[in-house]
Amino acid sequence: MRQILQSLNDGSTSLTEVPAPAVPRGGLLIRTTRSLLSAGTERMLVEFGRAGWLAKARQQPDKVRQALDKIQADGLPAALEAVRSRLDQPLALGYCNVGVVGSVGADARGFVPGDRVVSNGPHAEWVAVPRNLCAHIPAEVADDEATFAVVGAIALQGVRLAVPTLGESFAVIGLGLIGLLAVQLLRANGCRVLGIDPDARKRELARRFGADVVASERGEEVPAVAEAFSHGLGVDGVLITAATDSNEPVRQAARMCRKRGRIVLVGVAGLTLERADFYEKELSLQVSCSYGPGRYDRAYEEQGHDYPPGFVRWTEQRNFEAVLEMLRSHRLDVQPLISHRFAFDAAPAAYELLLSPTELCIGMLLEYPSPPHGSPPPRPVTTAVAAGGRPARSTDSPAVAFIGAGNYASRVLAPAFAAGGARLWAVASSGGVTAAHCARKFGFARPTTDVEALFSDREIDAVVIATRHDSHASLAARALAAGKHVFVEKPLALNPSEVDAVADAWAAAAAAGGPLLTVGFNRRFAPAVQRMKALLSGVRTAKTFIVTVNAGAVAADHWTRDPRIGGGRIIGEACHFVDLLRYLAGQPIVAAHRDAPTAEVAAADDSATLALRFADGSAGTIHYLASGHRAFPKERIEVFCGGRVLQLDNFLRLRGFGWKELSGARWWRQDKGQRALVAAFLDAVRSGGESPIPFAELIEVSRVVIALGEAGPS
Repeated sequence: MRQILQSLNDGSTSLTEVPAPAVPRGGLLIRTTRSLLSAGTERMLVEFGRAGWLAKARQQPDKVRQALDKIQADGLPAALEAVRSRLDQPLALGYCNVGVVGSVGADARGFVPGDRVVSNGPHAEWVAVPRNLCAHIPAEVADDEATFAVVGAIALQGVRLAVPTLGESFAVIGLGLIGLLAVQLLRANGCRVLGIDPDARKRELARRFGADVVASERGEEVPAVAEAFSHGLGVDGVLITAATDSNEPVRQAARMCRKRGRIVLVGVAGLTLERADFYEKELSLQVSCSYGPGRYDRAYEEQGHDYPPGFVRWTEQRNFEAVLEMLRSHRLDVQPLISHRFAFDAAPAAYELLLSPTELCIGMLLEYPSPPHGSPPPRPVTTAVAAGGRPARSTDSPAVAFIGAGNYASRVLAPAFAAGGARLWAVASSGGVTAAHCARKFGFARPTTDVEALFSDREIDAVVIATRHDSHASLAARALAAGKHVFVEKPLALNPSEVDAVADAWAAAAAAGGPLLTVGFNRRFAPAVQRMKALLSGVRTAKTFIVTVNAGAVAADHWTRDPRIGGGRIIGEACHFVDLLRYLAGQPIVAAHRDAPTAEVAAADDSATLALRFADGSAGTIHYLASGHRAFPKERIEVFCGGRVLQLDNFLRLRGFGWKELSGARWWRQDKGQRALVAAFLDAVRSGGESPIPFAELIEVSRVVIALGEAGPS
C-alpha cells in the first residue's frame, strides 16, 4: 500500500510504498476513502523539515540543550549520531481519516467489517487505529463531510473548556480551519462571535458562518473593536486558534476580556504573559489538549479502557460522535471549507500548494482510489516447522529477520548485523512505516507486518527481536520452536513464568542440537570491559564493584515504566549492569537486594541501589539513579581489589591505580560492545559454536533482575 511520509531532515514529502499495517488487538484495519489535510499543523511540520539546521535549532531550544548535554556527557560523535538518527526517522502525516472497516481486531467491540468510520489515522490507503479513536459515520453524512470530524473535535474541545452560555460574546483569534469550525460551534451555543484574522478571505468565511463582527483590514485596534462589539463590557471569552510564535494573541485576548473572562489556547502561540493584564481582571487561561479527555492516555487509546460517561461525559471518541451528529443535523456546515480536492496520487502536489503564500488553503481533501492500490497482502498460511534442530542453512552470510524496527533497531542493531556480514532478509513492524524505512536504509529484502510469516520462512536462519519488552519472551520461545537462532534485546522476560517458558523452549530445541539464544547484554563485549576482564582474570581475591548509572528521569506514563509492557526500569534497563557485574566477577550471584538510599530517591520508583553478592565473596553495588543531570556522564564502573582500583568512565576513559599493566586508556568515541556482541553471535551461527553468552548466565541474570524489580524499594 502507499502512505504519505515526510522527512524531518529535508522536509520532502513522498507517497511511499509500505507494508499494510497488521490488525491491532482492540483496533480496526480501515480502508481509506478520504482524508483531510490539516493546513495549520501539517504546514508547520513541512516548514520545519525544510528549515536548515540553524532554523531547526532556533525552533527547538530544549532539544538543543539536550544535544549539548549529550555532547558533554558522551562526546560529539555519539551526540551527532543520535541527532541524525532522530531526523532520519520518517514522519507519518495526517490525522483526519474516513474509510471502511476491513478487519476487526480481538476485543474491538462495537464495530464490524463494512462499517463506515472516522478515525485519527494518517494519510494512507490502509490504517490501523484503536477502537476508542474511531467513530461510526451516520448514513446521512457524506465521506467528504465526515473528514472534518476529527479536526472538528479539536475545536469542540476548546469550546467545551471555554464553557459558553447563551447570549455571551466570544472572540476567535485565527480563522483557519479550526477557527472557522469554532465560530460555528460557538454560534450553535447561542453566542455572538467576533472573528479576528489578517486574511480578508478567511474573515469573509467567518461572516458567512454568522460572526457578528470581524476585524477589518482598515487598521482598527483589535481591543477597541472588541470593546464596541461587547458593548463596553469586554468579551466573555477568547479562543486562540492561531499558529504563531508571537505573544500578541494572548496579550490581545487579555485586553479584550471582561473581568474574570476565559481564554482557551487551542492553537499555538507565545506564552510570555503580562501579569497586570491577568491580575487586575482575574483572567483564566487554559490550554486545550487535542480531541479531549483520553488523549495521550495509553490505557484509553491503546488498551481500550473507556471513561464512564457518568464521570467523563465527553471523551475524544464521544467528541468525534458529537461533531458527526452536528454534521448529520446540518448544524455544522463544512462544504464552504473545502478549498481543494486532490487525487491521492497527487498528494505531494497538495503539500507544495499548502506552502504557497498566496493560495487560500482551508480544507484540502485527498480522494483515494477504489479499490486501493495494493490491498493488504493475504496472510500466508503458517506451515508446520519441527521443533528443535539447527536451521538447515547456516552459511557464511546467515539470513536474518528483524521483528521490530524502532530507533534502537535501526540506529544500532541493523548496522551491526550488516557490518557482521548477515543477509538482511526481512524486517517486520506493526505499522509498516518503520519496517519500510529500515528496509530502504539498510537493504532488507522484504519489509512486512506479518510476523507469523517470519517463523515459517525456511530461508531465515536467525531472528532479531527488538520489540517492546512484554513480547520478548513469547517471540523468543516461538522462534526457538521454529528452529531459528534468536538474538533478543534485553530484557529476556518480565516475570518468572516467562523465563520458564523461554527455558523450556530452549531445552526442547537443545535436545535436538537446537538453535542459539542470546540476549543483548552488550556491555560485557565493550573493548574497555574486555580490558578490565583480562586484568581481573589474574586476581584471586574477592572484588568489590561499584556501578553508578545516571539514568535520567523518564515520564511516569512512559511505556518502560509500565510493569505490564516495559517491566519497569530495573528489569528493563538495570539488567545491563547486573549482567556486567556477573561477567566481571565470573561467579554466580548468590544474593541480591534492592534498597532506596534516600527519601528523595525513594520517591522515584525507577531509582534504586542494587546490592549483589557472588559465590567467591565478591560484592557489587549498582546505583541506578533517575535524579541526576543529563550533562553528567551516564555510566561509571569501579573495581576495588587487592590494593588496586580500576575506573571506567562512560566507556571513554579507563584508568588503573596500582596496576603495572595499565595506567590509563582512552577511546575517541563510546563503544558499548553492540557490534562485538552481534559479530560473536553471527560467528556462532556460522560455525555452530556456543552462544556468546552462556545460556545458564542469561537465565540466572534474568531471574535475579526480575526478583529485584518485583521487590520494590525496601
